[in-house]
This record gives sequence, C-alpha cells and structure tokens, in this order.
Amino acid sequence: MFKKIGILFLLTLSLGFFHSCKNENPSVVKVFVRSSSNQLVPGAKVIVVGDVDSNPETKEYVDTLITNESGFVEFNLAPHFELGGKDYEIAYFDILVKSSVSGDGSGYVRARIHTTAVETVYTQ
Repeated sequence: MFKKIGILFLLTLSLGFFHSCKNENPSVVKVFVRSSSNQLVPGAKVIVVGDVDSNPETKEYVDTLITNESGFVEFNLAPHFELGGKDYEIAYFDILVKSSVSGDGSGYVRARIHTTAVETVYTQ
C-alpha cells in the first residue's frame, strides 16, 4: 500500500517538475514611435525585418503593424523563434517607420527568446 502511494507521489512530483521547466514568457519586440518633438505617433506603419547578415545569423522575417493610440506596436516573435530550432535564442531586426504625419524613421533591435525587447524610433 505504502509502495503504491510512494510511486504515485513521485510520479505526481516529476510531472509537476517537467511542467514547471517550460518557459511561458513571451518573445516580443515593442516599438515606440516618437516625432522629432518627442510626441508619441499613433497610426504610423512599423515594419520589422530580420537582419540575415547579423552575427549570429537571424532567420528571414518580415512583419508590418500600425501603432496604436499610444504610439507603439508589439511584435510577437514566438513563432519566429520556434521555427529557428532549440539553439536559436537571439535575433536582430531592422525597424522601418513610415508616418504621413511626422515622417520616416529607422532603428535596430536585438531580441531574445522569452524576453521583451523595447526600442524607440524617432521620425523626422
């Protein structure tokens, strides 16, 4: 009887351990867009492009979002990192911003798996 309870306890403990090892933190790049007068810019088009010439190499990636009322966008990179394999943990991205109100801008960001990278791009 005690042997069965002990085995059940160990099985439950090991399942809890394996479940807790999975990292659930998101892989996100958050981009704020500001004008030359430091005002947040809503409605700006933000394009993120993977820098395939970086070291270590970043896998191909292109995505476009429009900034919200608060002047920022969030790119979910979890699918990008999943396609890269288990050793793919760092990626570099060029950021291009186009705004009919405040002009264009560009930036560069380093992203890591299971973290949030934040970058501010100023338009001109």
